[in-house]
Amino acid sequence: MSKLETNTIDTVSGTSTLQVGSTNTTTITLGASGDTINIPSGATITNNGTQTGFGGVNTPAFFATTSAQQTITNSTDTKIQFANEVVDTDNCYDPSTNYRFTPTTSGKYFCYLVTSLETSGGLSSANFALLRFKKNGSLIYQSYHDNSNNNGFAINLSVNAIIDLNGSSDYLEAFVYANASSGNLKVQSGQYSLFGAYKIIE
Repeated sequence: MSKLETNTIDTVSGTSTLQVGSTNTTTITLGASGDTINIPSGATITNNGTQTGFGGVNTPAFFATTSAQQTITNSTDTKIQFANEVVDTDNCYDPSTNYRFTPTTSGKYFCYLVTSLETSGGLSSANFALLRFKKNGSLIYQSYHDNSNNNGFAINLSVNAIIDLNGSSDYLEAFVYANASSGNLKVQSGQYSLFGAYKIIE
């Protein structure tokens, strides 16, 4: 293998495109370990191929909804059964047994949780409700709704958070805690109750 030593490579007069490699080239290496490759201000990088090893993707990611109403036992922490899996890029969400997200890549994840609680007889008996993220079974974030002066149609709750997950054993679940003076509240199904997360590019 021959070695070319020079300070500047430029095009010949009258041309403005410089090509490195041709029909016999399969791999082009720029620099070596520890080197800094500078792209000057004002330069444009155009990628018409496939990028690997830099940048990032927002996966693993999942999105799930409830498939049926779920009755919440009064004054009891209840896991919400998000059984309708809409997106699961890396098969990291369990929609049938544990209803939990266990991503296989470590990093920071944007996580979101929405639900609507109703009763068939109205909300006059509902006192308050909390919507909760639990990581590895422990509460980490929650939202609270005080219904003492609201006899409306539904209690709407949401929680958004950035959560560190280790990519192996960490898992995330959704819980709701509701208190009513009589009757039971129900988690509404379909478009009213959502659970999802995606990895943040760092």
